[in-house]
Amino acid sequence: MVKRQATTTNTFDFKRIEKKWKKKWADAGLFKAKTRSKKPKYYVLEMYPYPSGVAAHVGHSRNYAMGDCLARYKRMCGYNVLYPMGWDSFGLPSENSAIAKGIHPTKSIAENIKVMKDQFNALSLSYDWDRELATHDPEYYKWNQWLFLQLYKKGLAYQKKAPGNWCFKCKTTLANEDVKQGNCWRCGTEIIQKDIPQWFIKVTAYVNELLRGLDKIKWSDRLKTLQRNWIGKSHGIDLIFKVKDLKKEIKTFTTRPDTYYGITFMVLAPEHKLVPELIKGTPYEGEAKRFIEATKKLSELERTSLLKEKKGCPTGRCVINPLTKEEIPILLANYVVGSYGTGAVIGVPTQDQRDFEFAEKYGLKFKNVINPLNQKLDEFDMRRAYTNDGILTKSGPFTGMKNREAIPKIIEFLAKKGYGKKTINYKIRDWCISRQRYWGTPIPIVYCDKCGVVPLKEKDLPLKLPLNVDFKSKDVAPLGTNSRFVNTKCPKCGSKARRETDTMTTFVDSAWYFLRFTNPKYDKGMFDKKAVAYWMPVDQYIGGAEHAVGHLIYSRFITRFLQKQGLLNFKEPFQRLLNQGMIQKNGAKMSKSKKNTIDPRPIINRYGADTLRTYLLIMAAPDKDVEWSDRDLQSTHRFLQRIVSLASMPDSNKTKYIASVAQRKIKAVTEALDTLEYHKALIELMDFSGKLAKYPSKEGTKILLRLLAPFAPHVCEELWEKLGQKGLLASTSWPKFDKRYINPAAEKAEEAILNVAKDVYHITRITNRKPKKIFVYVIPTELKIYKDAEEFLTKEFRAKVEVFASNDKNKHDPEGKAKKAKPGKPGIYLE
Repeated sequence: MVKRQATTTNTFDFKRIEKKWKKKWADAGLFKAKTRSKKPKYYVLEMYPYPSGVAAHVGHSRNYAMGDCLARYKRMCGYNVLYPMGWDSFGLPSENSAIAKGIHPTKSIAENIKVMKDQFNALSLSYDWDRELATHDPEYYKWNQWLFLQLYKKGLAYQKKAPGNWCFKCKTTLANEDVKQGNCWRCGTEIIQKDIPQWFIKVTAYVNELLRGLDKIKWSDRLKTLQRNWIGKSHGIDLIFKVKDLKKEIKTFTTRPDTYYGITFMVLAPEHKLVPELIKGTPYEGEAKRFIEATKKLSELERTSLLKEKKGCPTGRCVINPLTKEEIPILLANYVVGSYGTGAVIGVPTQDQRDFEFAEKYGLKFKNVINPLNQKLDEFDMRRAYTNDGILTKSGPFTGMKNREAIPKIIEFLAKKGYGKKTINYKIRDWCISRQRYWGTPIPIVYCDKCGVVPLKEKDLPLKLPLNVDFKSKDVAPLGTNSRFVNTKCPKCGSKARRETDTMTTFVDSAWYFLRFTNPKYDKGMFDKKAVAYWMPVDQYIGGAEHAVGHLIYSRFITRFLQKQGLLNFKEPFQRLLNQGMIQKNGAKMSKSKKNTIDPRPIINRYGADTLRTYLLIMAAPDKDVEWSDRDLQSTHRFLQRIVSLASMPDSNKTKYIASVAQRKIKAVTEALDTLEYHKALIELMDFSGKLAKYPSKEGTKILLRLLAPFAPHVCEELWEKLGQKGLLASTSWPKFDKRYINPAAEKAEEAILNVAKDVYHITRITNRKPKKIFVYVIPTELKIYKDAEEFLTKEFRAKVEVFASNDKNKHDPEGKAKKAKPGKPGIYLE
């Protein structure tokens, strides 16, 4: 069917109207949240960004467009909306960037924030900039230190030795991202794993509460599963094995005691405390020591990666299976980490694929103990592990039982014999907050030779980060180069003392920033209790899936801790959470390293901010990855140009039909926005605009503009004014669905006309000719419906269209097509 489009214009000045309406919105204070309001509150928050200073690409813009659209929609729905923005401005990238540029991080961060703020304003993101905060501000990180002291008082902040990436030449530890192919990023020296004193937060104290809390928040099942897996609660048994020829025992945890009779080896972490004694005096002592040193050069991430090669080394020792009396060889393995569980893992190669590959590589024994139903597996013929459920075999008194049913019985059996203990284990570990870097919150601890570890007094906060440090020092961490900072007096006895030179990870900054946004200028506490009581919890949180575990776990933990201290009246900080999908270019996620990023600024300059905003929201479902398309971007721009032309078109006579369509669109778009299905809302609006282009209506266009305003606010405001409306469109109310205007008869009549048009188009395509005249024959009761459409069909096909009742004696019907006319199915003749 030939589609008649509204006249478009290429002269619409997007830049002019964007500047115009930004000023009007700012002058009206439209986006300022009010803590005291009779309106219901709604708190929209995007994960605040790290100000890199490099142009944010369109992948980032998608995230912010989602939040802004929701904030604008909720304001129109009558909510008092809090939509703030700030800067995650501490962190290692800033420090490294400053070192590379030869400037101080305070200067580079200020420059970077200006760049990003300009980008946000170019997209017309409706933030309440009065609430802007930056985490490197002492008035912000003062409360990181206060929070640390509260955790310390409750025994939830503690210090212990833990492995770090150590560079001998620089004499400092490195973050994982500073280790490049096993070497120090700065000097190229090979790194090793070294135990150093570090500060931890005892997140494990709240694991069960964190798990239960997931049932009370409106997150996707996928996100909840990620959190549950990160916590990793598992019921099982601690197994105890005696080491042959040594008066030592090794404990290991398993959730699969049904495979107990199939254990053929045990692997230990190279850092396991028994390893030096196990290898001493064995033929493998030298090889094992070399293996241990090689493993020290791997980061924990490399060791646990599924893609990394699994390597092992014999120890020359065995443990004894107490039930079968079999000798089980002990090996060292790089994929077992000492800080996970007990640092010892049993190997059952026939029931675990990783164990299968490891055993095959090192010539270890295979013993199958689970068969599929009605099938017997021969371990000598197995090409991979059998990991499904089945029937136990070669399992002593449990042979013939279903393996899952046997698990509790085997646990009870082993516990009674003293070979194990029923237990619950967790994968999650306590949160290491220490960073041996400069650009972060100083930890408020001093070390006194008389008093030991001493926390600062709250009245002495903030402990400010000194400006003068030597970034190039290879002897001590940057903070350690400032003697005035390091050397101090003990808060307890007044003797000479030295400060902690570690700084906090930026995850501490982001674990509570959402509370500070409710009143960022509050100076009497970490946050304003009244403001928090009004605004929190966050109604809609939006951010990347890369923070689905770490940041969210820590935020939930800190919220619970503050609630237990009587400072909050809620336990969960985020009611709803959306992890936006990634935008890809050339089949890969956008990144600077791949050189496939797209800068939004040239797009805004050429097509306007509304085009980019609308395209980012129609690309796909918000949580789905999607490929960038210049063609679809241009199509979106044409859509907005067609909207522009609607304001100047005279009304058609299809007012009842358009009124009915408008109500259906109000309902559909509202439902789509309530579920954050932006793409579905825009598809409905594009369809609505197409119908308005066919049957222009000023009232219909006004409804369209109100529905489209959260997506393309500048264009809609300009057209709203052009239609003679008073006041700002952004402050008008959201249209409400009114079923009284639904007119099924009018919609049915229009549908019938569209079907005729489709049939005519189909005939012309089959006959491959363009008609000069089109004759339509309808049953007498439908004559008026189709007669009213003569003018539309004539314009649609640029051919004279005449409609006749099938019983009209004066009709022109040379081929007798009138006889084929049925209800809703006219006869058609082309000439």
